[in-house]
Amino acid sequence: MIRASAVAVTLIMAALQGMPCEHLSSLSIPGAAITGAELVAEGPFRQPGAGPAKSGPQSNEPLPAHCRVTMILRPTGDSNIHVELWMPKENWNGKFLAAGNGGWAGAVQGYADMQDGLRRGYAAAATDTGHSAADGPMGMFALGHPEKIVDFAYRAVHDMSVKSKRVITAYYGRPPEYSYFKGCSTGGRQAVMAAQRYPGDFDGIIAGALANRHIHMHTAQVAAAIRLSRNPGQAVSEAEAAMVSEAVMKKCDVLKEGFLNNPRACSFDFSTLLCREAKTDACLTEAQLETVETFYGGVKNGKGELIFAGQSLGNALPAQPSTNREPNAFIWDTVRILGLEDKDYDWRDFDLDRDMPVIDAAAGFVDAVDPDLGAFKAHGGKLLLYHGWGDFGIPPENTIQYYESVLEEMGRGQDDWMRLFMVPGMGHCSGGAGPYSFDALGALEKWREQGMAPDAIMGRNPQSGLARPLCPFPQYAEYDGSGSLADSSNWSCRQPDKNTAEETD
Repeated sequence: MIRASAVAVTLIMAALQGMPCEHLSSLSIPGAAITGAELVAEGPFRQPGAGPAKSGPQSNEPLPAHCRVTMILRPTGDSNIHVELWMPKENWNGKFLAAGNGGWAGAVQGYADMQDGLRRGYAAAATDTGHSAADGPMGMFALGHPEKIVDFAYRAVHDMSVKSKRVITAYYGRPPEYSYFKGCSTGGRQAVMAAQRYPGDFDGIIAGALANRHIHMHTAQVAAAIRLSRNPGQAVSEAEAAMVSEAVMKKCDVLKEGFLNNPRACSFDFSTLLCREAKTDACLTEAQLETVETFYGGVKNGKGELIFAGQSLGNALPAQPSTNREPNAFIWDTVRILGLEDKDYDWRDFDLDRDMPVIDAAAGFVDAVDPDLGAFKAHGGKLLLYHGWGDFGIPPENTIQYYESVLEEMGRGQDDWMRLFMVPGMGHCSGGAGPYSFDALGALEKWREQGMAPDAIMGRNPQSGLARPLCPFPQYAEYDGSGSLADSSNWSCRQPDKNTAEETD
């Protein structure tokens, strides 16, 4: 009995101490194959699989020594989900960070967030969502592979998180105390999808520039492109587009910053740009006005129902040419492959009213639109949403619409667990003239772990030095009226007036 007890104590102590990194390759996890486990010495980041000439993003700050684990997950017979997991050799903070993807994924794309997480002491992971270039470009991976669509939609991120936590527990001898997710664009869709489908996976979620309506977004873009091809008179030239954008900014950009601090504080009647006499580049025809109003107002079906949000004021209207050719594969594959399952579908036959219900029925589960996040809230989860007002990739109003749908479903006053931050002048996920650099992860940690809700997050522009508080929506930062516009002390968060659209920026 004494000997048996001693053996048991030895096994418990070994479990608490964890497995050496190089032994993790022998770890048995159902549905997963660990394909590599190696200690990586402290040093500059080199993207795995890339030589020096093709190395990934660099940083002056070296990465800490860490255990790098690669896995292939196969929850189904047609699944092939690649995962990267980095675990700090020393000074683990006891937390797990999952990083999201962009576009169609198809590769591990979360290296920037993984690097940041590792430097903070996180064990960090990312996935290719179950397909690669070998499976075909854009959405071609999905043709004839329904399980791969499910992996792309939601299963890959969930399975990555579950399996990564198993490996983390084996390595450190204890599970992570907190688990977070951070993603933007497609990663934003993955983020809110996790909150909807797997509310226990993460304690806190950062969701940026939501591509949560992937199916509707791409279908609406296809519809807009095809409409122009069928109606050349609705095309808008570069000069005409510039005229429209200049007119908007002349009215709305009263601070002359080159971007709008709060686009919702301004309205614009595009009918004032209609030609009253002969057509010139300084005015629009009725047909062109329809194009402009669709760009800013969103694509609607024949019943007038919104299919996808339009752009925000202040984001310049690009030229709207009539191309008379198949839409770009990046958006077209959503329609012809995911929705209609026909790579040879003739774009000339597309009909929004007829095809949208078919596409929704086939692939609507890819869209993360469920507004009921009650289970995530009950889990103690915190959801930090953000979107750049200057985003040309995904209209900012789309994220606002999802945020407001949650409030409509669950009631007002949800800011104890969910907040949205709109970033003036920020482009798609980052960049732009506004204060696009901010510590969302640090704010989320304080919120979830210390109960300190973010009443404002300081944003900065590393190039210009501009600094400004980012306020929880619908609040926005208002200039106090004096001093430098780039100085954050001259700005304060305020609630919008009821008739805010009648104001100017």
